[in-house]
Amino acid sequence: MTGTTEQTMRDYYEVLGVERSASAEEIKKAYRKKALQYHPDRNPGDAEAESNFKEAAAAYEVLSNQEKRQRYDRFGHAGVNGGAGQPGGFQDISDIFSAFSDIFGGAGAGGFGGRGPRRRTGSDLRVRLALTLEEIAEGVEKKIKVRKFMPCEVCDATGAEGGASGVQTCTTCNGAGEVRQVSSTFFGQFVNVAACPTCGGEGQVVTDPCSNCKGEGRVKGEDTTTVEIPAGVRGGHFLSIRGAGNAARRGGAPGDLRVEIEETPHDHLTRDGLDVRCDLHLSFPDAALGTEVEVPTLKGRARLQIDPGIQSGRVLRMRGRGIPELGGARRGDQLVTVQVWTPTKLSAEEREHIEALRDAPSFQPKPDEEPEKKSFFSKVKDVFS
Repeated sequence: MTGTTEQTMRDYYEVLGVERSASAEEIKKAYRKKALQYHPDRNPGDAEAESNFKEAAAAYEVLSNQEKRQRYDRFGHAGVNGGAGQPGGFQDISDIFSAFSDIFGGAGAGGFGGRGPRRRTGSDLRVRLALTLEEIAEGVEKKIKVRKFMPCEVCDATGAEGGASGVQTCTTCNGAGEVRQVSSTFFGQFVNVAACPTCGGEGQVVTDPCSNCKGEGRVKGEDTTTVEIPAGVRGGHFLSIRGAGNAARRGGAPGDLRVEIEETPHDHLTRDGLDVRCDLHLSFPDAALGTEVEVPTLKGRARLQIDPGIQSGRVLRMRGRGIPELGGARRGDQLVTVQVWTPTKLSAEEREHIEALRDAPSFQPKPDEEPEKKSFFSKVKDVFS
């Protein structure tokens, strides 16, 4: 049996990626790096990562102990194999967190637990919130209705029919939330720590379950949450509202509510960063003679003066009519692109009038002034309205 173990288990120095002469500090640093790499919270559902996590813990459990390390250096795995289901005496991942709490900063198997009774945490919720460009430009307050788990008011979220009086300290673990098993071997004693099977690690048990929530301490309900949306957000941004998610079982901390922003398409305007854009379609006479028009903006309609002779493709800039910078002082502009419309059907009289102008000098194209040959910046004209 020993021979088989030696063939299938990797060298502990190789597992941690250190030399056999590595110092205690180097070994600790190498283990922390491996543990963070294969941490269950970073690799949910990854069986290979979990196996690597346990293997690194077994290696560190031996190499961080001077006596065990000496035995390992002399006899290999046969000198330190503690059994109990896993190399190093670990039965499951919670044992690893309990044994090496100094490495994980007191984190438990869930990443934030620590020794002692486990506090349940409610799950997070995610909702999508559609906003118009007008709402994004000014900021808005929204009320969101959410279906979620809420604390049971009948038992005061304790899960017990009589409230707190119906909750008792677990007699199996005496409220510690964990049980320990000491195994004696030829090489010494090994302590395995696991969640209490009676109370599930909570340290308390419900003797008379609440009839309203069936001992859960929470029920399904609907809640309204007010969300303050700052000006300048965009699609893909999200706001996290702490404690507005699902209630936990039996009085644990509630989860959070994540509000994801979606932009509703505008009928006339499109967003371009902090700027908004729109097209302005002009008739040929209006483009040639000049005119005054109304254009849609984020604050209603605004009048815009069109100079005579404006060319198709010209961009008019309306300063300060765009989207404000999120958390900043800048604000974008509105860019209006002129599109001169060419009629497709003419009456005989209209055709006669245009034919009379066909050869007029003012109606002859001037290549040097063609819009497509100008740079974008030369096309833009600032307008203040």
